[in-house]
Amino acid sequence: MASLSPTEENFVRLNLLLTGISPRAVRTLFDYEFAPVCLDATLKKEFNKLRDLQKKRVINQSQWNLLTPRFPDSPDSKNFDVTLMSLLLRNLTTIAPPHGGYDNLPSSSETTPAADLARIKYYRNVLAHLDDGNIENTEFSAAWDDITGAISRLGGQHMKQECDNLRTKTLDQSNREIMLDIKHSNDEIRELKQSVEILKKVSEDTVPWNVRGKAILIYVGKFLQGKSQNTKHIKLLTVGVSINN
Repeated sequence: MASLSPTEENFVRLNLLLTGISPRAVRTLFDYEFAPVCLDATLKKEFNKLRDLQKKRVINQSQWNLLTPRFPDSPDSKNFDVTLMSLLLRNLTTIAPPHGGYDNLPSSSETTPAADLARIKYYRNVLAHLDDGNIENTEFSAAWDDITGAISRLGGQHMKQECDNLRTKTLDQSNREIMLDIKHSNDEIRELKQSVEILKKVSEDTVPWNVRGKAILIYVGKFLQGKSQNTKHIKLLTVGVSINN
């Protein structure tokens, strides 16, 4: 396969940093706040608050299943992703939120655990919405230093060493293929979303009012033919309802 350009390698390295190392750093903080041996009891104690979050759709069904598994299974933070762990830390602990909230990038002087959670969330969102899978060197260096600082504070200095190794190591074929596949899948989903928006606009005048909003299966086989197998989450499009990726 063709080699990656330097800006594409920057994209791959940041993705590996955010998907491979940062979740373990967040889990270190999570396990400190929610001792693993008491996690089940803690979640049961907070059941009413969690149920309220579910009713408000802050917690989705997949997350709820992880929080309330069927007996004899019990909740385990190893099964929680960054989003779920951050959600629980924000809503069930006394950790004070960062000055600008969790949806903005904190200033470099703000280095609290909450600020570091916000940093990781911010850069994850940036990469998720990156159109071309390229990151310039200056932007890469600034983001890398900010993220690795957060990781080392949350997870310890040994994780800082992992970050340093990842920044300089040669990317193997599997790293390149995985991240390029993610990039291609994101392109496909973005293209499909644009098609859906067009269909929605057309449907406003052609679909009867009493049908809009109900689940109507739209056949997208022609679009998906020959596309990446990673586009697995595209199942059902509804008239008047946006697609989720």
